Amino acid sequence: MEQAHNTLESQRKLKRQGIFSVLLMICALGAWVGYEVSQPPAAHHGEHPNIEPSITTGEETPATPEDTADAKDEAHVEDHPDHDAHDGTEEGAHSEEHAEGHPDEAHADEHAGEEHAEEHHVPAAYSVLPFVALLLCIAILPLFHKTEHWWESNLHRFLVAAGLGVITLAYYAFIFGHGVHDHIDHTVSDPGIPAAITVLKNALMAEYIPFITLLFSLYVITGGIAIETRLVGKPYVNTALIGLGALLASFVGTTGAAMLLIRPLLAANGKRTHVAHTVIFFIFAVCNTGGCLLPIGDPPLFLGFLRGVDFFWTLNLWREWLFVNIAILIVYFIYDRFMVRKEEAKAFVVEENGNSNFAMYGKINLLWLVGIVACVATLDPSKPFPGTDWHAPMYFREVLMFTLTLLSLVTTPSQIRQKNAFNYAAILEVAALFSGIFVCMQPPVQILNVYGKTLGFDTPMKFFWGTGTLSSFLDNAPTYVVFFETAKTMEPVGNTVAGVSEIFLVAISLGAVFMGAMTYIGNGPNFMVKAIAEKNNIRMPSFFGYMIYSVAVLVPIFLVTTLIFF
Repeated sequence: MEQAHNTLESQRKLKRQGIFSVLLMICALGAWVGYEVSQPPAAHHGEHPNIEPSITTGEETPATPEDTADAKDEAHVEDHPDHDAHDGTEEGAHSEEHAEGHPDEAHADEHAGEEHAEEHHVPAAYSVLPFVALLLCIAILPLFHKTEHWWESNLHRFLVAAGLGVITLAYYAFIFGHGVHDHIDHTVSDPGIPAAITVLKNALMAEYIPFITLLFSLYVITGGIAIETRLVGKPYVNTALIGLGALLASFVGTTGAAMLLIRPLLAANGKRTHVAHTVIFFIFAVCNTGGCLLPIGDPPLFLGFLRGVDFFWTLNLWREWLFVNIAILIVYFIYDRFMVRKEEAKAFVVEENGNSNFAMYGKINLLWLVGIVACVATLDPSKPFPGTDWHAPMYFREVLMFTLTLLSLVTTPSQIRQKNAFNYAAILEVAALFSGIFVCMQPPVQILNVYGKTLGFDTPMKFFWGTGTLSSFLDNAPTYVVFFETAKTMEPVGNTVAGVSEIFLVAISLGAVFMGAMTYIGNGPNFMVKAIAEKNNIRMPSFFGYMIYSVAVLVPIFLVTTLIFF
């Protein structure tokens, strides 16, 4: 079982703890919303922080009066508030806007401004070492007997992540020597300690809170839906469940689909001794490759939607989505047919217990789940609510999501969560590690913002593999926007979508979504599914062990995808 003390009383205790914690979050974020609303309209209306896209901008500066010398340029800035400079300097912002009207005359000045930014306002290469160290800790510490059990504690994971985050902040405080753009206030900090505080503010307030709120809400709400079947883990059953999850991922999000189906999948395979490979393929398809048909499917595509990509444009990716997911399912079915030979016959015996073949409990949570999807789709602070001119205050969306989570906790009987052996261990693991990841990834993302244009990405194939490779080790959401902005600076090729050549946008979108499956840290749900499987006494492979599967299975599929579609 997922938790040895999974009793009705323990679930009631978890329910009380969850309600208390969620109420605290609602009060804290609600206070911020109240502060936002209380500000004069000029201070917040029409200038809402673009929370999600800001996670890619290392050090932007707002447009100066000189940057908007004529009325046309001024109107352009007002209509496109997110088009700040991405090279971290006012000179870079000026050259970018000047180049729009005078591309030939401003070309040299633009590159000069970028070189100036690169020389004086880009973190040093060694500033990425804490991020690399954190990745290595995630990969290596579970491998050694002396550290394996120590690393299982979420407190210890948090201490490592927070410690490396502090080192990153120390770099900004004492070594970097420049101000940092505040993604919430849209100001530039002073150098030194104010810069470190701004980096922490950007990482946690503008990035981490929206990220973990979405994952936590989906985790808790789907944890209140219990699905019981009399299925047994035969290859065709497992393949069907993974395929269903890949389909649902685009409509309820990869996190929602994963949390909804991972426990039924584990229950169906409860008597099998070889289950880890099934969980790995579940991560491939349900947590990643299945989520590319709608913006709500995966965070990178949602960020594209916020930057002007039409909500239904991603449906154009159905051919690639279908090919990749069918390929994954075929490979899994063949492999599982081989693994079945290692199982005993009793692992596939259906118990006659008088229950129905399928039962779903906690259906009220489907309503709360739809509410979460609606919040994500409509309440972005940087865009007006559909059909109105009203902009949601910062964290208004998160307050509503926590409110829906609270309703789930209150309206779901503890007996239903007991069926799922529900606990918070998996989401706490994600929360602990990503709190440090978001801080430590600030320097590499800043560096990518400046040097991205010089990396030689000029074909769909290069954008696909470049975006995908970085999405495997950075969070795929900021990686997507870095390459999105890079593609916008290039000469258009064919049709354009939101200012990006469509052929490049297809490659960037697919690379970010598909190759988030290459590592445990490529996408948030990957870690949660791994943690849930381990709580069910399934020994999952290490960081590098997982990559053996992903390289052996996914890389050939992606190579064929490249040959066919790019």
